[in-house]
Amino acid sequence: MTTFTSSLSPDSDALAIFVSEKLQYEDKKGILSKNLIQKINSFLVTSKAKNQEDEIISFDITDKQKCFIVKIKSKYQSFFPEEIGGRFSSHLKKIKDLNKIDLYIDSLNFDKKVLVSFFSEFCLGFNLKSYTFNKYKTTNKEKINKKIIFKIITSHKEKLQKEYKYQDAIKEGVFLTRNLVSEPPNILNPKKYTEEIKKLSKLGLKIEILNETKLKKLGMNSLLGVGQGSENETFLAVIRWNGAKSNFGKPLAFVGKGVCFDTGGISLKPARFMEEMKYDMGGSAVVVGLMKSLALRKAKVNAVGVVGLVENMPDGNAQRPGDIVKSYSGKTIEILNTDAEGRLVLADALTYTEEKFKPRFIIDLATLTGAIIVALGEEYAGLFSNNDELSKNIFKASENVNEKVWRLPLHKNYDRLIDSTIADVQNINYAGGAGSITAAQFLQRFIINKTPWAHLDIAGMAFSKKAANLNPRGATGFGVRLLNNMIKEYYE
Repeated sequence: MTTFTSSLSPDSDALAIFVSEKLQYEDKKGILSKNLIQKINSFLVTSKAKNQEDEIISFDITDKQKCFIVKIKSKYQSFFPEEIGGRFSSHLKKIKDLNKIDLYIDSLNFDKKVLVSFFSEFCLGFNLKSYTFNKYKTTNKEKINKKIIFKIITSHKEKLQKEYKYQDAIKEGVFLTRNLVSEPPNILNPKKYTEEIKKLSKLGLKIEILNETKLKKLGMNSLLGVGQGSENETFLAVIRWNGAKSNFGKPLAFVGKGVCFDTGGISLKPARFMEEMKYDMGGSAVVVGLMKSLALRKAKVNAVGVVGLVENMPDGNAQRPGDIVKSYSGKTIEILNTDAEGRLVLADALTYTEEKFKPRFIIDLATLTGAIIVALGEEYAGLFSNNDELSKNIFKASENVNEKVWRLPLHKNYDRLIDSTIADVQNINYAGGAGSITAAQFLQRFIINKTPWAHLDIAGMAFSKKAANLNPRGATGFGVRLLNNMIKEYYE
């Protein structure tokens, strides 16, 4: 719970303030008492306060109240406030009996515009780091879901409230993405996934679920082929948000790969780390989380999210290496490897989205290739596009929120590597090499009408094997903040 006021609380457990790297505190707003300011400055000259490794320090104001001091650099551009907020969140988790905190945001000596921006990003970072997924623990459940009541002390109440509401919508989108990715595959099968998506209709989103009967009628054999070895039904979910002044404006389109569990099919994966393949629906989860955040913040834009939901399992009825399927586009695909299934899911979803909604652009997201991790590690997502302006906007947004992307090439010489001798296209470059690029080239073949399109390969970014500044170990929600920022900056 967070409230906004212009005065300190008489019963708070702690006061949190910000101090520059010079370690001198001056309260220009006159909120703190002279006695408290003297205590703060006396503490700031101690060796504990001067320890360069400690970004967050504290001392006892009384035996019942602490003072947290967050050290920041003087120049706003030289750090990411989200990360400071995340580290402050981690710090507070270690402290017991902490329920009420006064956060004196005006203790920052920034001008109003910079102050508001800092607060917005700091709070988002704090909230993102507070996330945990422990619903299946029955003993020793971490008590990190404790509710701290924050009172924001500021003279800019209305502006900060507005920014907090915006960032809270982003947080909710990220948390939904993380929750979906974190669910075990025996719980979040394609059917259950559609039920979770349907819940978003209460926010004003329009939901349409296409079942296997409808998909067969449409000729989505590329998508259906991936799921034919599973007992779980395959679906395509469409999520629409109409927030622009004209409901007839061309929407922005986002397409996600939703392979709820990927064994590799007949081209079976190694057993080691196969449990991580529950994350293979990460791209779809970003799309769903994005659509939720757009609705919560009432974005002034028309948008559509399309996700293919399927399970890739080995079975007597499973798709075989060597099969040929006819996609929704009419193009035929030779299946050389059933573990290159994500592109088959996206192929039908991309063509359907382009044809049905005629969007301004399409961005697809997928944990598509291990090759992108070889190329970029776990620091950057791979970006591929047929449009320089769209790529530029994605890249700028990635820098704004520190969710990094790097553009890789598309070229006819790569494209010919997926030519099939007996079908229109084959689903892998059988000779090997350029795995992420040839996967993107495959997707581009299903953008029929040259709509501006970008592909984000988030295989290295959808989950983290260790805790980071803004997330614990596990699902990251990478992409929700990036796409929200891009929409806000360039399309609203």
